[in-house]
This record gives sequence, C-alpha cells and structure tokens, in this order.
Amino acid sequence: MFHKILIANRGEIAARVIDTCRKLGVRTVAVYSDADRDARHVALADEAVHIGGPAPKDSYLRGDAIIAAARATGAQAIHPGYGFLSENPDFVDAVEAAGLVFIGPSAKAIRAMGLKDAAKALMEQAGVPVVPGYHGANQDPEHLAGAADTIGYPVLIKAVAGGGGKGMRLVERPQDFAERLESARSEAQTAFGNPAVLIEKFVQKPRHIEVQVFGDGTSAVHLYERDCSLQRRHQKVIEEAPAPGMTEKMRAAMGQAAVRAAEAIGYSGAGTIEFIVDASDGLRADRFWFMEMNTRLQVEHPVTEAVTGVDLVEWQLRVASGESLPARQEDIPLTGHAFEARLYAEDVPAGFLPATGTLSHLKFPDGARAETGVRPGDTISPWYDPMIAKIIVHGPTRAIALTRLAAALDATEVAGSVTNLDFLAALARHEGFAAGDVDTGLIARDLDALTEPRPASAAVTALAALGAAGLGQGGAALAGFHLWQPLARDVGLAGHEAVVELLGPGAARVTVDGQTVDCRFEGGRWWIDGRPMTDRIILTQGHVSVFGPGAHHFALTDPLDRDSGVAGGGLTLSPMPGLVKAVFVSAGQAVAAGDRLAVLEAMKMEHTLTAARDGTVAEVLVTAGQQVEAGAALVRLEEEEEA
Repeated sequence: MFHKILIANRGEIAARVIDTCRKLGVRTVAVYSDADRDARHVALADEAVHIGGPAPKDSYLRGDAIIAAARATGAQAIHPGYGFLSENPDFVDAVEAAGLVFIGPSAKAIRAMGLKDAAKALMEQAGVPVVPGYHGANQDPEHLAGAADTIGYPVLIKAVAGGGGKGMRLVERPQDFAERLESARSEAQTAFGNPAVLIEKFVQKPRHIEVQVFGDGTSAVHLYERDCSLQRRHQKVIEEAPAPGMTEKMRAAMGQAAVRAAEAIGYSGAGTIEFIVDASDGLRADRFWFMEMNTRLQVEHPVTEAVTGVDLVEWQLRVASGESLPARQEDIPLTGHAFEARLYAEDVPAGFLPATGTLSHLKFPDGARAETGVRPGDTISPWYDPMIAKIIVHGPTRAIALTRLAAALDATEVAGSVTNLDFLAALARHEGFAAGDVDTGLIARDLDALTEPRPASAAVTALAALGAAGLGQGGAALAGFHLWQPLARDVGLAGHEAVVELLGPGAARVTVDGQTVDCRFEGGRWWIDGRPMTDRIILTQGHVSVFGPGAHHFALTDPLDRDSGVAGGGLTLSPMPGLVKAVFVSAGQAVAAGDRLAVLEAMKMEHTLTAARDGTVAEVLVTAGQQVEAGAALVRLEEEEEA
C-alpha cells in the first residue's frame, strides 16, 4: 500500500478520497487554486500545494504543476477524482513517465473509451449491444443532417469527447438541426477542446441505467447497477441502486455485458458502463444498449457502496498498489436500497441557473451520509461546479430508503445561497418516482409541479418575524421595558407587512399581512397559538431562515434604504458571473422576443440569453471574451413607445 498520495482534484471528491486514506493510514497531499486557498479539502489533507489561479486551466488542469507537486512532496501516486484530468490519457502518460502511479485505468484504456464513436465500434466487436446511430468521422453539417434523417427523428447530438450533458442537444425536428448542431459543437469545443459529434437515435421512454465495474487489468467484476434516470437537461439529479423493477435475468445480462466491455480493454480500477434502456414495455434483457464508459470513479458511487458494503476508493488504492481484485463476483452482496441527491447552489425559479453566495449556515442531518467540499462560511465560487453536497441514504427496501431521503432533505439546512433543496424534496415525494415509474423525461413532464414554491404558513412567517426582531431564541430580549401598552415594532420582511408586539416576559403577538398569532417562548421553543414549534430560526446578514421540516428564507429590508434604480424591461442582465462567449446582435438591430442576444459561459455550462420582448437594440454593452459579474448589463433595448 502507498504511504502518501496526491489528490489532483478539489471539493467533495477530494475530501472523500482523504476519508478513505485516513482509514488506511495513507497520508494525503492536496492541491489548490487561488480560489480554494481556504477550502475544506485543503484543511483536511496532511499537506497542500498551491498550483495556480482560479480558472481550471490555470490550476486543476495543469498536469505539469500537479506532477511537480507530487514529486516535491514525496507522493508515490496520484488520485484524479473525477472531472478535470481524470480521463486525460496524456496526463496518465506523464504521471507514469515521472515515476509515479496513476490511480486509475491505463492511458490505453482511456483512449479506447474516450471517444464515443470509437468506443461504440469497439463494443460492437466485444458483443455489447449499442444504440443505433452515426459514429463516423465525416463532420460535414450536411452529412450529419443526412445521417439524422436516416436514423429518424428525434435524435441526440452528442460530443464524441463529452460527458455530464455537455455538448449534447436533443433535436425533434429537421428544421432545428443546424442550430442545435452549432450549439453542441461550440459547447463541446469549450468543455473538451474537441467539437466533433455523433448522432444517436433518441429512445422515447428512456431509462439511464449504468453498471459499476472494477478491474485489475486482466479480469473484472461488476457491483450491480445504478438507475440515474432522474435527470434535467442530461444532468443527473437523484440516483439510486439497485434499479427499480430490475429482473434477475436483465441484471445478469447487463452485468455480463459490462464485464465484457471492461475486460475487452484490459481495464484497471473503478469504471462505469452506461446503458440506455427502452422502458416502454418494462425492463427487458433485449432492450438495453451501450452508451459510453466513464473511465473513472462516478459522482454517484456512494449508492453502490451503500448496497454492497464496498469502499470503492479503498479498492482503487489496493489495485493501483499492485493487489488483485479484492473480491470474486459471487462474493459481492447486494443489500437493501440507496439514494443519492445532489444538492446544488442554483436558482430553480430562474431556470436552474447556477448560483454563488456565502454559506452563512450549513447543517446536514444525522442518519444520512453527506459528502461535501464546503463548510459554514465558505463561498460558492463562480469558477467551479456549484455542488454543495451529496445526501445519501440507505434502507432495507426502496420505500423505506425513499422515506429516509425525504426526511434527510427536510432536515438539511442551508442559508446564504439559493439551492435546489425544495426541488429535491418535491422529487422525493413524487408519486410516479415513489412507484418506480421513472424515465429521463419525468422531470420535464412534471416540472411546473416540482418547482412550485412551497408557501410559508402563518406560523412560519411569524417565526421569521420574531427572528428578524432578534427574538429567534426568545430569552432575555422579551423582557423589554414598556409602559401601559405593548411595545410594538415593525419588522422588515421583504414582501410582508409584519409587526411584533412584546406582551411581557416570554410572550409576544405577531401580525403578518393582517393575520395575528399569539406567541409564547417556553421550554426552549416557540409556541404559536398554543402549538409547539420544532422549527429552528437562523438570522444571517440580510436574511432570516426558518428550518423545519423544509426551509423558508425571508429577505430583510431596511426602511432607510432607497432603491437607486430598477432595471427596466429593456435591459438584459447577466444572471451570474461568467464569460461572454458570443454576442449575436448589434446596435440598431431589430429583435423579436426569444431571439438570441448572447451566450454566457459559467460554471462549465453555456447559457443562452434571449430578448424579453420585441424591440430595437440601443446598445451592446459587452464584447465576446469579456468577464462579467452577476447583474452586469449586457444589452439594452430602446424604450418602448407609449400607445
């Protein structure tokens, strides 16, 4: 076993690898960018080395700096985590040339599976079923459009070097193909440095089921399947293991196909074989096709660990240090059911836009596994993926595990940034999901219901008003002095009219939007109209949060503040910090509502900004290649003439 390794990554996966290394007595070296100087993974590691600026290209993608850090600290091996350099075969070659061990597959295996078109040809040779499509080298747009016509719409355009939904576009009509192709190529070039794409048939009721494999370079085993069908825009949201409705016959067929795929390339380490499954007639052993192989550890690996009892990072370290496979296929158990929910800093009502912010409060529930790269007080950086944590639960049955997931999400507390927590909680309670009737289109079909804001009750709003008045924990603050009549105070809750009246020690009356409730602080908690409240009230800079079950956040207003000006309907503002990738309009140009104005690149994704109304462009306030802050004005339309 190694005595010291370097982790060429950041955030929750770096912290995850450090946890296993501590268990095994292996010392760890972290690397960090300017933006991550005070990050959690840096604090957890035994040593840390600075490798560059905040942009990934200046730090976490600098293979030379990472290798130099490993050699300078005496690390014997490098663990890549996922993302960044984890599937870069040139980096693997450089690591080995430096006399170090790459904790993962060989460069040859990564190259074999790195391009989706070549990988599918290889899988066909190995007897693994592949989805119908065009995987050829001809990238002429007319040729690709013709291939799509031959395959039959709807089709998927996918970057050959892609992953994580980047460089992927669904095309349902021939007239949309050219625009979607251009968009996919642009995003693929940015994300992977390779604009080439392939075309695949889009399965009408698809399920995304993947099989965890592990090899030692000669033989391989599988650790059963994960269902990752709950996706939004090809990004996974909630994953589970095993797949609901899976039959023993289909599990055996998928597992055998996955092992054949891994052994065909002499795979070593943890990898995932992703299959697309046609669930229109249930799960059948003749209705699954190979999509791609991820030659690394997956974000969702904890659900596999939960149902098998295997520490996949430990297996990675053991095999990379020269051991053979730690277990035979027949010795790997499958027990119970597990879920993982990905908690992100993102603005759901604004279309799931990535968000930033300082986490003024962060608390995870007991009884759930929470993997995170952040702590209270940390800032969500615009330079990286905005994941806050992964919440993982396990239970003896799927129903029990799902109940535990809903409870864990209700008990998770985050303040300081908008999150997708309510959205995840709504998914955990979705009737179709609970019944196991899942496919990749579930979220899109029920998006309105899943994103509908959860209204705050009168009791919750009253608690927020008490918190805004500094009375969240009751106590001595309620013993204020007053003469003959209650001491009343207006409280600035944005969107509400709130008044708190102190009636004496431990007693108050709160009126919110004309509705009055009686409040009493007793036994360390608030009682509202005689009912005990279990909610926690957290007051932070500019906000008060009431955690519950569930969470409600209220902005605080200062009556002395005055708006300096409100952007009119003619201004298009940047929804987040990012890089202006392209500008499509110029001054004097007429636009219609929905026309593309610009493309913003932020947090590894491209976001198209469109005109909110018909009009004429008065000013273009940015240029392509310009870095902008959240709220920056990008394009201004001329004022509308009054009728």
